[in-house]
Amino acid sequence: MSNRTEITMQTRQNLLDAFWGLYCEKGIEKISVREITEKAGYNRGTFYEYFKDVYDVLEQIEQSIIPTLDQIPPISIQSKMHGMPMDSFVELFQKNKKYYLVLLGDHGDPGFASRLKNSLKPLILNEFSNKSRENQIELDYVMEYTLSAMIGIMSYWFSQKKKLPNEQLMNLINKLMEEGVTKLLV
Repeated sequence: MSNRTEITMQTRQNLLDAFWGLYCEKGIEKISVREITEKAGYNRGTFYEYFKDVYDVLEQIEQSIIPTLDQIPPISIQSKMHGMPMDSFVELFQKNKKYYLVLLGDHGDPGFASRLKNSLKPLILNEFSNKSRENQIELDYVMEYTLSAMIGIMSYWFSQKKKLPNEQLMNLINKLMEEGVTKLLV
């Protein structure tokens, strides 16, 4: 890699990091290009070489952490727990933890969870494609419910100071999938 390419990549990363530091402190509507460039040590012109505006920075970060079909290894439900492939979710969250905790948190981007679910849904649906389903619409609702629960529980687990051990969390999720919430509450 040429020295110029390395400098360009580092400049872009410095701007992303400066933005992210500010985004973790306050809402995007309160972040200015001036603040980002001052924090990163560049001028406004440099910022506009890489981004259109502050919303473009957030969009580029989100796009970089939402997996595409070719970035996730094939999922085989049969080799995992009876329900969803939890190790894939844990690995995905662990890899992007600093972003997911903020974006999926109370002050994050409300649309991010939806984009994340929409990227994961085809992977899981593909695993069930060999099973005939009379009601594809119902299956879509099941996937939405399941992915919402998985994203919620992973976000909660990573945000806790006192976490359940990994294996205990997997067992709990497995019970929830197999037995349902009501049975565990009674």
